[in-house]
Amino acid sequence: MSVINKYYKRSIESIIASSFANNKIVSILGARQCGKSTLVEHLYPNIEMISLRTDFMVAQAKSNPDSFVRGLSIPAFIDEAQKAPEIFGSLQEVVDKNNFYSQFILSGSNKQKLDEKIKESLSGRTSIIELSGLSLREINEIDFNKHFVPTDEYLNMRKQHIKEYNDLWFYIHRGSYPELYDNKSKDWEEFYSSYIQTYIEKDVLTDTKIKDITAFIRFLTATAARTGEILNYENIANDVGVSAVTIKEWMSILVKTNIIYLLQPYHNSHLNRAIKTPKVYFRDTGLAAYLTGWLTKDQLEKGAKNGAFFETFIVNEIVKTFANEGKDYSKRLFFYNGKDKTKKKIDKEGNEIEIQLENEIDLIIEENGVLYPIEIKKKDMPSINDASAFDILDKDIEKKRGLGVILSSNKNKVYLRDNLVCLPLEYI
Repeated sequence: MSVINKYYKRSIESIIASSFANNKIVSILGARQCGKSTLVEHLYPNIEMISLRTDFMVAQAKSNPDSFVRGLSIPAFIDEAQKAPEIFGSLQEVVDKNNFYSQFILSGSNKQKLDEKIKESLSGRTSIIELSGLSLREINEIDFNKHFVPTDEYLNMRKQHIKEYNDLWFYIHRGSYPELYDNKSKDWEEFYSSYIQTYIEKDVLTDTKIKDITAFIRFLTATAARTGEILNYENIANDVGVSAVTIKEWMSILVKTNIIYLLQPYHNSHLNRAIKTPKVYFRDTGLAAYLTGWLTKDQLEKGAKNGAFFETFIVNEIVKTFANEGKDYSKRLFFYNGKDKTKKKIDKEGNEIEIQLENEIDLIIEENGVLYPIEIKKKDMPSINDASAFDILDKDIEKKRGLGVILSSNKNKVYLRDNLVCLPLEYI
């Protein structure tokens, strides 16, 4: 008999405990199997645990929501609460009647549905918290929970908690779902095969009107193959064999169910050549690897998409530092892609012409009116040329440009110039 070998302490535990102590309800949003139930059970071993994952329990909750809610002990945890939207009005009545905090914890894997019901019935009564998959900090048991931003203060604090990350491609390929680490003997292919099946059955078929599941799986695979790329609906539509309108609808499902993250572009009036289309990132590189057929870490590391997977993994790690501190990252993390630079060239007729050059900054962190450009490089020895696009941000006269960073596999912190540092990934 296989048993769970270990519980990994989650960085967000103190945020949840503080929120529950000061709110009547706490709502935890996160992808299926990211550890919501395990986390709550670990924090509150005596709480009543109710799961709406089964049809029977959903039917019970929907048929008589008042009796269902009144029959719960307080405090109670309701998993996949959005499956029975009828209970939210009853929850409102109960929490309003009881003049104390720490009554209910709700969780859900469809953030839009849960968020909609919260706004309808529980506005002002609940704190909303996002739970991500395991981070490298959590896997390596690093007791540090500040969001990544390359200020002197952050870098000095982070330096005190450095642990070397060995075998990075093991983590990139393995993914971030806790069960794959709690149970080290868990078969990788079996886990992700089951995950896709459960996701399709419980989140796609149940909560959407999608009928062509074969086409939807082709769409999932096509999107995974484009992780780290600028989103192109027409391109994906051509691969899948459906309309671009359908692809947009399906993409919104992946966002709502926390399968992908759309990183928004940075632009302002002074950067009028900036692309205004988001980049798409799978939230779990293990899932993306499974869908695209990279079955071992060595295949993934040496494969044609290794740069995109490396970037996806690092962007996700940075996102987790914000989410695990309870910070809203949606308006603080961006990328840049545009044609703001030009160079002169002699054409075939001998005429001097000016051509536009494409510039890209993998990630821009905005903090207190300062823009911190980040470049993500898989190679060990980055150079100043890798950060040549950072100067574009000087055109933004309303914000200052902070320290630029190249995140790479190099194990040493090296200043390439006064405002540019090459950082090991351990500083995230």
